[in-house]
Amino acid sequence: MISCDKAATICNKVQYNEASFLEKMKLRLHLLYCKTCKGFSKKNTELSKLCEKANLHSLTEQEKIALKKQLKDNPKPPSPTDISQPTIE
Repeated sequence: MISCDKAATICNKVQYNEASFLEKMKLRLHLLYCKTCKGFSKKNTELSKLCEKANLHSLTEQEKIALKKQLKDNPKPPSPTDISQPTIE
């Protein structure tokens, strides 16, 4: 038997196809008797599907480096007057 913490970790690995066959079986067994983890697993799956459907992507390493440099070079947040407000027509 695995703990709920371990089940959550395996559940996250399953979402990214990183879980082994044995981990998947342990998770399935745990989900048979733990309603809380079963709910977590269901919500996690829904979230992953929504992210895929929204076509979200993460920044590349190059984009991350450029953003860090930009933030380092200009650490002061913009003032409210620097931000343009959308016009309502």
